[in-house]
Amino acid sequence: MKFSFAHNNINVKDLAASLAFYKEALLLEEVKRIEEPSGAFTLVYLKSPYTQHELELTWLRDWERPYNLGDNEFHLAFYVDDYDAALAKHKEMGIVAYENTDMGIYFIADPDGYWTEIIPLGAY
Repeated sequence: MKFSFAHNNINVKDLAASLAFYKEALLLEEVKRIEEPSGAFTLVYLKSPYTQHELELTWLRDWERPYNLGDNEFHLAFYVDDYDAALAKHKEMGIVAYENTDMGIYFIADPDGYWTEIIPLGAY
């Protein structure tokens, strides 16, 4: 028996804003979309050209409040081949939520407040 990661899911309030964020910040592209016929929900799958793993964004039409992220201790993580350029871009975008210079990593926050860790390629 073999298992491999397929995707991670996060729920988003503004699908268009989230799609724009992940495209600009992490260069993710939409690869699949599932729209429930009544319009109650939409699932959008995003992918980097460098991995098979996908990020699923779920938008719920009738959800009216911000999502409860708890203590925000869970997160996504991406390796980047040009850490300094990525950090500069994300600072310019105003999305750096936390920078840990001792560990050589930082986190960005998406429109819903989800954090993504940015790690230099080969660091861990």
